[in-house]
Amino acid sequence: MIDDLIITLQQAIEISRNWAKTGWSVTFGPRNTEVLSLEKAKALPKNFVFREEAVNYWRQAQLTGNDAADSGEKALKALKSGNLGVAADALYLSQYIEQPFAGYSRLWYDLYETMKALVMKA
Repeated sequence: MIDDLIITLQQAIEISRNWAKTGWSVTFGPRNTEVLSLEKAKALPKNFVFREEAVNYWRQAQLTGNDAADSGEKALKALKSGNLGVAADALYLSQYIEQPFAGYSRLWYDLYETMKALVMKA
């Protein structure tokens, strides 16, 4: 169980660090222009009124994903050393950081719930 969680956590860290690159469907402006990533936001025409909003959104996703992944790294280190409580606390922080994007990603929330259940059994 722990080994599977370690693998899942490693994958989650990678996914989280790439949120702004791999993205998800978000629309901007009254015409609901879909912008799927930071790269696509930066490629919008300079005269697109909502370009800056899209770029800022994806930059925030990038920062948030990295912050959540940093806490995930702490959880991974704790999990590898057998410290389930510290790992659960770090994953709590990751899922808290993720909350502004929870409509698009429940990556950290689901991992935290799994870890919380594991701690309860221990």
